[in-house]
Amino acid sequence: MAMADISIVPIVEEKNQSLGEEVAAIHEELEKHKDKVRYELTPMSTVIEGDIDDLFSVIQALHKVPVERGWTRISTDIRIDDRRDGEGHTMEEKKARVDKFKN
Repeated sequence: MAMADISIVPIVEEKNQSLGEEVAAIHEELEKHKDKVRYELTPMSTVIEGDIDDLFSVIQALHKVPVERGWTRISTDIRIDDRRDGEGHTMEEKKARVDKFKN
């Protein structure tokens, strides 16, 4: 199972311009792929998990959303954890392992 942390940001020309509407549009596209990947929105990015080939195709579809909405410059950051040494590497399981060490 692979996991990717992605952040897709249209480059903003105006100060104080909110990107909430753009993030929502990207998540509408992501919802179309929920049969291929699982995802979790965080305050700074979105984490998606699934087969590595599915991750790349979904990320490509997500990157195209701002282009289709008229943005001429988009910055996409992708960080991938492709762990192939067995099962048990989901988002929830990784968080649970960290929680075991908390007081």
